Amino acid sequence: MKLSSKWTQLAALAVLVAVLPLFFPSGYYYRVGALIFVNGLAVTGLVILIGYAGQISLGHAGFAGIGAYACALAPEHLGLPPSLAILLGAVISALLAVLIGKPILRLRGYYLAVATLGFGILVSMVLTNERALTGGPDGMAVQGLALRKILRGWGWKLSSGEFWYILSALAMLVGVWIALNLFQSATGRAMRALHGSEVAARTVGIDVARLKLQAFVISAVYASVAGSLLALQNQFVTPDIAGFMHSIEMVTMAVLGGVGSVLGAVTGSAILTLLPQVLTVFAEYEQVVLGLVMILVMIFLPRGLLPSIVAKLKGRGE
Repeated sequence: MKLSSKWTQLAALAVLVAVLPLFFPSGYYYRVGALIFVNGLAVTGLVILIGYAGQISLGHAGFAGIGAYACALAPEHLGLPPSLAILLGAVISALLAVLIGKPILRLRGYYLAVATLGFGILVSMVLTNERALTGGPDGMAVQGLALRKILRGWGWKLSSGEFWYILSALAMLVGVWIALNLFQSATGRAMRALHGSEVAARTVGIDVARLKLQAFVISAVYASVAGSLLALQNQFVTPDIAGFMHSIEMVTMAVLGGVGSVLGAVTGSAILTLLPQVLTVFAEYEQVVLGLVMILVMIFLPRGLLPSIVAKLKGRGE
């Protein structure tokens, strides 16, 4: 990835984000767009972990849950404003990723997948069972951001949908920018070498354990911030945000769009966020059609949607 390519990708994504509202028929689509951007941010973190470093995680929704509940609990019990609660959730997620990452990242393949799955299930169980603190399965309310009121005082009268569309887009663009910079950095090149072969990477002096942990921590922070934004946008959170199905959904978005591509992650997020909205016309067959679409993409575009399309357009094919 050349420098110009990095800025071209970022600029193209920013232009798309800016132009899309011109085609929105109603305010509802701002909400859908904001959800795509939040998912895109979380999945970009998985691209760093899976696509760059070659490590799998089936429990990353656990970190999203930590970020979400930090925004619910910190203002109520610690008196922190929601903006600082986002930071607190990210710090807690990073520290927890270091704590659990050191032992479980020694595992490989499906052993690593099961270990990360166990972490996600554990977080979800804690959030569900600690009723006195988290509200249990019923969830709890989340205090809204004061930023919108501040902007209104400055004369920027944005609807709730417009506000979250802009804020979520900015967060995603920053996340994409960091990931693209990491890709072409020395650390990014070392991660990709690790992805190719741990043995070969170790023989040329790469600290494999450190790189694995670094990728895990970075992706955990991405997931935590995305979870915080989702909770603040909805002003409500339930343990489902840390559930197994959310983790699987995140991984599916990454693989569907192209797990080695940052823009592929955003593409996969957009597709899996929009498809359920489009497939409602199929009523009870919605999940069947969605599954069929995903199977066909994986069969005919095995590298992921965006990388496969780009390769075909360049004449390389598969």
